[in-house]
Amino acid sequence: MMKPLIAAATLAAFLVTPAFGQEMNPNGTWVDRWGTSFTFQLCGDGTQLCGTLNDIQGDSRTEENLQYVGTEVVRGNMVGPNKWEGSIALNGGNATATVEMTGPDTIKITGCQAAIFCSSIDYHRS
Repeated sequence: MMKPLIAAATLAAFLVTPAFGQEMNPNGTWVDRWGTSFTFQLCGDGTQLCGTLNDIQGDSRTEENLQYVGTEVVRGNMVGPNKWEGSIALNGGNATATVEMTGPDTIKITGCQAAIFCSSIDYHRS
């Protein structure tokens, strides 16, 4: 009785595992709950991620940040499946950034200044 159960569990784990290891495609337009949007695409040798700010809304819509609309503000190097680390330019400066695809249609951007002041925002595919 126990051997068939172990065999079935092993087979189920084997069939499910590839889905977790698959890389998702970050290329496209992504929007947060306030309406701020980015266009992300793989760049460089195809493992880097570049992000252009299309529009900025909510509390972040300041004269200082409006100057970044239409420019590349995110650039990162792949550090794992569906995860890039690099920088983001906003608020008149640069911060370290992590961009992670948390699902096929969701991205989380985490920006940190001085490695202790961090903020994350979720985006969905537009």
